[in-house]
Amino acid sequence: MKDKKKSLYLYEALELRAEYESRIKTLKDCLPETKQNRDRFSFGRDDAGIRRPSPDFDVASAREDLRNLELKRRKLNSAIQQANFNHFIDFKGDSVNLNEALETRKALNERIGEFHNQVVTSSYQRVIYKEGRDIVEENEISYTDSVKNGARHI
Repeated sequence: MKDKKKSLYLYEALELRAEYESRIKTLKDCLPETKQNRDRFSFGRDDAGIRRPSPDFDVASAREDLRNLELKRRKLNSAIQQANFNHFIDFKGDSVNLNEALETRKALNERIGEFHNQVVTSSYQRVIYKEGRDIVEENEISYTDSVKNGARHI
């Protein structure tokens, strides 16, 4: 993290958070209490042979690094949340904070997913073959209407 006198741009903070999360995941995966490593760090035998911690891997140091990174990530997350609530943008004539804008984007992405499913579902009719004939189930919404709906609401 940069020193206290210099500030980060929001995009830099997001990149830094992603780096912290990546390093945290790597350290957690190296610790013996991690589920995938429970058997790996025992001095037992398996098909691949005996496995033991490398001499240059210090579990206590890894745990300390993990605690420090998690603390930095928490502080960074708090600063990002504070920035999201304190900075405003114009959206459709209204002034909204970044948090509201992100929630709006999230809701829009969900609607896009719903319209995608609607268009895909309406592109084919269900045909049931019964007693030598086809029974066609009509779609609730026609393909043309679902495409128009999606374009109009997004």
